[in-house]
Amino acid sequence: MSQRKKRADRIRANPKDVRFDDACAQAVDIGFTHRGGSGSHKTYSRTGEPTGLNFQNCNGKIPPYQARQLIEMMDIYEDE
Repeated sequence: MSQRKKRADRIRANPKDVRFDDACAQAVDIGFTHRGGSGSHKTYSRTGEPTGLNFQNCNGKIPPYQARQLIEMMDIYEDE
């Protein structure tokens, strides 16, 4: 099983415990591009997708609602 698949499975299995670095890597894996951010935030966007992703680093994790947003995007773009 690839590292990408393992990371995706971990995110789906426990959205309350997603590492910030894993969320950022997963966003890039599904076609999002890092657009910047300041402080503890990183934002990602994808051409043709009106919804962007914004991750906040809270002690190395992201808030659960941001993980749920990432999972929604994974459901749409993961198999492309």
